[in-house]
Amino acid sequence: MNNADILNQLAAVLEERKSQDPQKSYVAGLYAKGLDHILKKIGEEATETVIAAKDGEPDKIVYEMADLWFHCMVLLAQQGLGPEAVTAELQRRFGLSGLEEKAARK
Repeated sequence: MNNADILNQLAAVLEERKSQDPQKSYVAGLYAKGLDHILKKIGEEATETVIAAKDGEPDKIVYEMADLWFHCMVLLAQQGLGPEAVTAELQRRFGLSGLEEKAARK
């Protein structure tokens, strides 16, 4: 599997899981439990990522970040979005000063 394609491949799998039995698929179970449950999982994974970073263990940081990204991808799919929406926004911001981009939001 190509690293550049992994987000799109994951997005396709997450779409497939929408129609699966929540008793047989973790992701289908997340969808069945709804938005609040998905958001709670993202909060948990974000906290675990912060703790891993504070501990300064690179392997733990990568592991927890993968969990965080995964659950963020579940949220995108649940909302009818895909990684291309996020990558397009990152592309739009590329080359902009972070301070300029933030000021433009106001």
